[in-house]
Amino acid sequence: MSWTAVVLAGSRGAADPVARASGVSHKAFAEIAGKPMIAHVLDTLAAAPSIDGVVVVIERSAPELPRPGVRRIDAARSPSSSALAGFEAAGAPVLVTTADHPLLTVEMVEHFIAAATGAGIDVAAGVALRPVVEQAGSTAPRTYLRFRDGEASGCNLFALMTPRAKAALTYWRKLEAKRKQPLRMAWAVGPFTLIRYALGMLSTAAAAAALGRAAGCRAALIVLPFPDAAHDIDKPADLAFAEARLAARGDGS
Repeated sequence: MSWTAVVLAGSRGAADPVARASGVSHKAFAEIAGKPMIAHVLDTLAAAPSIDGVVVVIERSAPELPRPGVRRIDAARSPSSSALAGFEAAGAPVLVTTADHPLLTVEMVEHFIAAATGAGIDVAAGVALRPVVEQAGSTAPRTYLRFRDGEASGCNLFALMTPRAKAALTYWRKLEAKRKQPLRMAWAVGPFTLIRYALGMLSTAAAAAALGRAAGCRAALIVLPFPDAAHDIDKPADLAFAEARLAARGDGS
């Protein structure tokens, strides 16, 4: 099965701390190990056997992409709307990732796709458990969701397997619209699911199933065994961390 990768590369505007520290208009073009971070992502996707094409979702004002032959479409007003635009442009199956994930590897991509393909689902999200994430050695604070089977952090990897995955993107956009109204957002997720989560009774599998039911599709969380999978670039300090990790692999100067 051939997949299209959709890379979300939209700007957060002039206030983005990474773009500001790097002197670039878009965080995606902040330099790491001698090239823009988006170039690391595009190089990985080009080398992944399962990926047959790439769509980058980014503003028209952004610089030229550092890799030829990559389709480019306009970013929307929010990440969920940009993901939906990419999905509609590419068609299932789609792997969604972000331009600020320079530590992404071919092994991560192929492992995630293989696990999602065998799960009989419409949509999947990649996560890594805290002990695995901490093996990378970052001292930056992270946000973890506390499930019955462990604390998990997102990996900026999503598989949209079938046309029904569009329901998950529509649901994501619905939650985004409620982000300034926590009580309404919680109600959209489901009160019983939240109660089970608060009591520490909700497993990763049960959480994915509940979110899938709420969205109207079959969903799963794929637990990844790679320490670098959950490390994206949110702060200037993350640039140095990513460069050190790339150098340790022999992928950076």
